[in-house]
Amino acid sequence: MRVLLFVLGLLTLTACADGGADADQLAREAAKGVVNNVLAARFPGADLSNVTDCVIDNATGPEVIQIAQAAVVGTTAQTTELVLGIAQRPETVQCIAEKTLTAGNLIGALGGL
Repeated sequence: MRVLLFVLGLLTLTACADGGADADQLAREAAKGVVNNVLAARFPGADLSNVTDCVIDNATGPEVIQIAQAAVVGTTAQTTELVLGIAQRPETVQCIAEKTLTAGNLIGALGGL
């Protein structure tokens, strides 16, 4: 709990100092690790970096923060559902399709989301 409060405090202070750009980047990086772990559990052995980027890019600010918190407190079923829900959004699916057509064909695998 102390770690979570520390991270949230750090994000708040960083947001005050520079308008939020650094805080947003910190949250996005933490969230990417969580998203990648959720997807890797679902699709072991696949390179999911492009898919992870699409999920983060199509998440709202509050969703990114919620996912980033899981990096501190641990991933829950709710976190997994959130990540998979974002992955199924039309904008995310389009992003995944565009990136995977050039980076390898994961589209068939993602049909199981």
